[in-house]
Amino acid sequence: MPQSTHRFSVNGARVEIFERSSDASEFAADQIRGLIQSCLTTRGKVVLGLATGSTPEPVYARLVEAHQAGSLSFEKVTTFNLDEYYPMSPLDPQSYRSYMHRHLFAKVDIPPHQAHLLDGTVPEAFVNDHTAQFDQWIKAGGGLDFQLLGLGRNGHIGFNEPSNLPIEQALKLSTRIVELHPMTIADAVKDFGSEALVPRRALTMGVASILEARSILILAFGERKASAVARSLQGPITAEVPGSLLQTVAGQVTWLLDTGSASQILR
Repeated sequence: MPQSTHRFSVNGARVEIFERSSDASEFAADQIRGLIQSCLTTRGKVVLGLATGSTPEPVYARLVEAHQAGSLSFEKVTTFNLDEYYPMSPLDPQSYRSYMHRHLFAKVDIPPHQAHLLDGTVPEAFVNDHTAQFDQWIKAGGGLDFQLLGLGRNGHIGFNEPSNLPIEQALKLSTRIVELHPMTIADAVKDFGSEALVPRRALTMGVASILEARSILILAFGERKASAVARSLQGPITAEVPGSLLQTVAGQVTWLLDTGSASQILR
């Protein structure tokens, strides 16, 4: 397993800095594999919260390699994905359901009924019922043993975007439909081809469910993420930087960074 070049604590959160993002991804995959095996030994099941985007792709590739090598099974793993664009067909290549199928679900032995994703085709009149049910599914499964996160340039986690909510309200946000931040839309253009094609709304797991995860691993790579990382780790806790809300459960959080994303952290 690759070793970080620097390891320290910031406001109670564990921080690991790697020379290369690929090393951080391999480290993350090893952490997830170990957690799966530990939970299966002690409880006979494990519940994972999963993320999408370019950052987790190498992590999923490593997990697939472990499965194909016979050292990792997903047969007793239950998953809940963070988010989905709305509206969005699951057959659309840009859907996060398609993403998970390509990068993980089609390549491992997870039973289909144990992989839960928000549904971008739910009629708008029933969206609130669907998102409330998603939270209930998580609770019924015993809560998340683990949550994998990325971090947006604006500090978002999932699609919990910056807002002016009081902290107390922000910490209680449930799974819901949201309007996407202009920076999030701009960053998605590379995937959709033009700004006009990027959905303006999304369904997202709420901050409350994320923070209730017993272990949280957040990956952020590159200098473009440096400001969001520093504000999330060392800035004031505020809904204007959703990543900073992780400070309220810092003991459960590990940040995996490369030298670029860690460049603004004060030590």
